[in-house]
Amino acid sequence: FFFFFQAEDGIRDAQESRGLGDVYKRQGINAEYMGRINQNKILKEQYIRKMSIDTYNGGAIIGMIGKNCVALACDRRLGVQFQTIATNFQKVFQMQDDILLGLSGLGTDIQTFSAVMEYELNLYNLKENRKMKPNTFANLVSTTLYSKRFSPYFVSPIVAGLEKGQPVLTTYDSIGCLTKTEEFVVGGTAAETLYGIAEAFYRPNLNPDELGEIVAQILVSGCDRDILSGWGGVVYVLTEDGLSTKILKTKQT
Repeated sequence: FFFFFQAEDGIRDAQESRGLGDVYKRQGINAEYMGRINQNKILKEQYIRKMSIDTYNGGAIIGMIGKNCVALACDRRLGVQFQTIATNFQKVFQMQDDILLGLSGLGTDIQTFSAVMEYELNLYNLKENRKMKPNTFANLVSTTLYSKRFSPYFVSPIVAGLEKGQPVLTTYDSIGCLTKTEEFVVGGTAAETLYGIAEAFYRPNLNPDELGEIVAQILVSGCDRDILSGWGGVVYVLTEDGLSTKILKTKQT
């Protein structure tokens, strides 16, 4: 008997791989197969939904601004489309006492990009001998994403922070286009449902307790309407006094 082993596309070349995301980016697509898909509108829509790397692992995330406070909430599911792999996947990272980084998108790039930003932040602190301001960190995320624009991270970051008591909330596309908001932002496969619910629930000048409760209600309702997210959630509320977290129970299907 003879056994032959074929390496994954993109792993054998000289360029350092960032993991599974790079494998997806370098794989070729059969031209004849794509031709049949492009001729059939229904097949094309199904292919886009199925093959989008941004929705491959699922997820839901929302950020919202209150009065001298800001909140981020995310679900805990990591899946491969409809198959659930883990129910405790981290999507929000505390970068500093006053900075939170939330990530939705491809699971491997979430872990990679959070590690890259932690490295860049620590390097800045060592060089400057001071902590980075939230607005500076928001711009650093943008430039880091743009530097990889030809082979982008499949993530949609949300940066939340407090600078001199004022909340900062920004969101990005995968190549670093920064958008600041004074209300709320959403991301992940549940973004459409989260957005509608957030519009109904949002009120200006919410105190930390109200903000945490409203964000929790929005996340639970949004996850109930999205098959690719759920299995619990975590709500982070950042105030001048510190960071508080709350674990939520959502659908487990």
